[in-house]
Amino acid sequence: MATDTVVVQHAAVDGGCCKKGPGYATPLEAMAGPRESLIYVTCIYTGTGTEKPDYLATVDVDPSSPTYSKVIHRLPMPYIGDELHHSGWNACSSCHDDPSTARRFLVLPSLVSGRIYAIDTQKEPRAPTLHKFVDPKDIIAKTGLAYPHTAHCLASGDILVSCLGDKDGKAEGNGFLLLDSDFNVKGRWEKPGHSPLFGYDFWYQPRHKTMISTSWGAPAAFTKGFDLQHVSDGLYGRHLHVYSWPDGELKQTLDLGNTGLLPLEIRFLHDPSRDTGFVGCALTSNMVRFFQNPDGSWSHELSISVKPLKVQNWILPEMPGLITDFLISLDDRFLYLANWLHGDIRQYNIEDPTNPRLTGQVWVGGLVQKGSTVVVEADDGSTYQVDVPEVQGNQLRGGPQMIQLSLDGKRLYVTNSLFSTWDRQFYPELVQKGGHILQIDVNNEKGGLALNQKFFVDFGTEPDGPSLAHEMRYPVKG
Repeated sequence: MATDTVVVQHAAVDGGCCKKGPGYATPLEAMAGPRESLIYVTCIYTGTGTEKPDYLATVDVDPSSPTYSKVIHRLPMPYIGDELHHSGWNACSSCHDDPSTARRFLVLPSLVSGRIYAIDTQKEPRAPTLHKFVDPKDIIAKTGLAYPHTAHCLASGDILVSCLGDKDGKAEGNGFLLLDSDFNVKGRWEKPGHSPLFGYDFWYQPRHKTMISTSWGAPAAFTKGFDLQHVSDGLYGRHLHVYSWPDGELKQTLDLGNTGLLPLEIRFLHDPSRDTGFVGCALTSNMVRFFQNPDGSWSHELSISVKPLKVQNWILPEMPGLITDFLISLDDRFLYLANWLHGDIRQYNIEDPTNPRLTGQVWVGGLVQKGSTVVVEADDGSTYQVDVPEVQGNQLRGGPQMIQLSLDGKRLYVTNSLFSTWDRQFYPELVQKGGHILQIDVNNEKGGLALNQKFFVDFGTEPDGPSLAHEMRYPVKG
């Protein structure tokens, strides 16, 4: 996921006294929250050739600090080969009405090993510690699930985790894992026989009693690298799965067709009264808007299309942007997306969700930057490459991947690793030289993006060698 406020919209929907539980009562209240001073980043050695455990890095993002833009702590996991990926919290704004809960534990699912770590960030936020982990053998024995991906906290105190397959990497075994507040396995969340076709991300909206999940592919396929033939073989998804919330009954399956291949990240608008949102379809590089019909069913429409580039010296004659992450500002005014292969980040005004308008764009990497072997062929037959600025004398590696927006909507943090196997396939230099974090200055009034030259976190100079940087979270209220 791309934003720490993913479920702020769920707060206080059932009434009751809004005491000081974790998070915020409303998205707009969250926008007035304190500026971030730390970011936690999942860092990966799995798949890079370095036989070291993955780790959680703490990065100082306070401009007034002497260690600004530096890694100030590293927490290695106890095992090698995890492939830390996404992260979530044990409690959030869903629990805002419950003063007994606290946003204490950062939940780290390991996509490859299947372990799920609980990291204590409360004792010392600048130096988190390992609290416990969920054994994948226990998960498999009780649920048959493996390859955990997205973790969201629930108002009940439980934690819901999407799992992308069974222990053999088959998509048919995917579904949703339910953990209790002590990280014990409770079972599957969805009703028997109601598992999705493929798993990946999900977002729930209590006011509309709905959860919608997305589709990446079969772990047996994507863990080996991307093969276009696997798409034709039906090993990747193109569907949204609409569930009743919190019952776990699959109510509707939306086929996004050939314009919606590999729908990954999904977001509802933050305003809990709105029954619409977006999903980023990576392979076809389209943003699809989904919405509820008057009869309670759900529909979808093509909203934003990133045109593929006609290229030379690449594996295909056309290169998709590959939208691998996007997010929506807390006031629902702007949508941000990352094109991992092309190398640009875009900002769209979505005040009218049916008519997004491009308001900002910045190039921060990609396969078509100057110096690359790949060139873009223009309509007139001429060729060109894109100017990508250096930051503090560093050439930018890879392409923009995970993004994280500050609560006030003025700063966008960007990492560049997608998944170690895919990194090695598309950006081998990234594996050799390591990842980095950038910061984009955002004009959230009129629109506009600019690369901050004062911020650069280089994971190519880590003590154990270059590592890959993926998901970012920062500790906020609660």
